[in-house]
Amino acid sequence: MNHLRLAALVLMTTPLAVHSGSPAPPAPALQAETATLKPSALPGYAVAQQHCMTCHSVDYIQFQPPGLGLAQWTAEAAKMQHLYGAPISDGDVALVGAYLAVAYGNASEETLPAALKSPAAAPAPVAGAAVDVNALLAKSACLGCHAVEQKVVGPAYREVAAKYRGDGAALEKVAASIRQGGSGKWGAVPMPPFPQLSEAESKALASYVLAQ
Repeated sequence: MNHLRLAALVLMTTPLAVHSGSPAPPAPALQAETATLKPSALPGYAVAQQHCMTCHSVDYIQFQPPGLGLAQWTAEAAKMQHLYGAPISDGDVALVGAYLAVAYGNASEETLPAALKSPAAAPAPVAGAAVDVNALLAKSACLGCHAVEQKVVGPAYREVAAKYRGDGAALEKVAASIRQGGSGKWGAVPMPPFPQLSEAESKALASYVLAQ
């Protein structure tokens, strides 16, 4: 009986020993995003670049049925807002829905309401007013892709600060990257542009990042 138990124990432990000695499988490599959103003069195009592309590949949009109309695309954007917690306003939902319906659905730009064709005028900045960085981080969904200490989708803010430490032009470079977006500096995942930010706002965000 003892010999049978010993043989069973050997059979049970041998696969584990072989497995533990084998190398770990390589981590999957993410392919670079090559598809881009269809350019458009509609204000929803910029909103989609800034918010949708932080979580979605363009392929996700292109694979949707081509016959979706304005109401259906707007409902899709609203689902991202309410069901998945996308940090976009009701106004952004309407703009994104209109852009997607025209660019990828069956809607025509000529039939859109005027409010969906041109962005709302931003209030004029108050001279000397301090920029609320925390509000900007939340409004622009920065913390959906970045954290202070560790990489999320994009690099940690401390990594960025370390890279530019000692660079006299760091503030201008980081502020320009925030407004213009880009890819390749920190990996294959592109950073969307934020052209709606003023120079003061982009520099305030850059100062915050470089201070980490």
